[in-house]
Amino acid sequence: MNEYPPRADIGVFGGSGFYSLAAEADTIELQTEWGPPSAPVAVAAIGGARVAFLPRHGTGHRYPPHRVNYRANVDAMRQLGVRALVSPFAAGSLRPEIRPGEFVVCDQLVDRTWGRESTFHDEFSDGPVHLPFAEPYDPRLRRIMLDAAAEVGAVAHDGGTVVVVNGPRFSTRAESRWHRDCGWHVVNMTQAPEAPLAMEAGIPFVGIALVTDYDAGLDEDPGVAPVSQEAVFAVFQANLHKVRELLDAAIPRLAR
Repeated sequence: MNEYPPRADIGVFGGSGFYSLAAEADTIELQTEWGPPSAPVAVAAIGGARVAFLPRHGTGHRYPPHRVNYRANVDAMRQLGVRALVSPFAAGSLRPEIRPGEFVVCDQLVDRTWGRESTFHDEFSDGPVHLPFAEPYDPRLRRIMLDAAAEVGAVAHDGGTVVVVNGPRFSTRAESRWHRDCGWHVVNMTQAPEAPLAMEAGIPFVGIALVTDYDAGLDEDPGVAPVSQEAVFAVFQANLHKVRELLDAAIPRLAR
């Protein structure tokens, strides 16, 4: 049970190029057992709901993916009492049919990160805690995001596996081919440990990939260049309005 008075209904993490949600918001400075979150949390009224927004990389994209304080970020949302946590993220496509500018509402996750603090349970002082994680993304929230995408006319693939790499570098061609051969769909650097921490915190979680590139390229199309940082940010910025439209359509449903 959350021991804090609820101050927000929905939580949203901002990713690469997504650093604010609303022009008018109350800024809340929070502290957690694991230190401060990446930035102050902005809480705004959107679609009849109180929405807490936190840029996971901090102000000005200060923190690389392996240095984000994921535990503090998730615990900040827990302190605010959010009932759902939405996690848009930039992703590289591993499939030719999943194109830049499209969304993937993921249903599975493969964690290939290392060295990250990935649990709140550093000791089992009150007994062992091994939570099931077979379904990392909440089915109800996934359905809401897919319905919202249809409403705003965005292309959103129903399901897909995101493989999470440590970063901050991108994949080699061999790594990208391996990920594709495993049957995975998109690659990202932040969904782990964000998703398992939300599960431990008892917050329903949904991850929405905005595809920005084709990772290290496509074997079947030599003309597709490997990803660059400049390309990721450019494509994300060009499609940021789609992310905002999707959230605006989804938030009233999420708050019910």
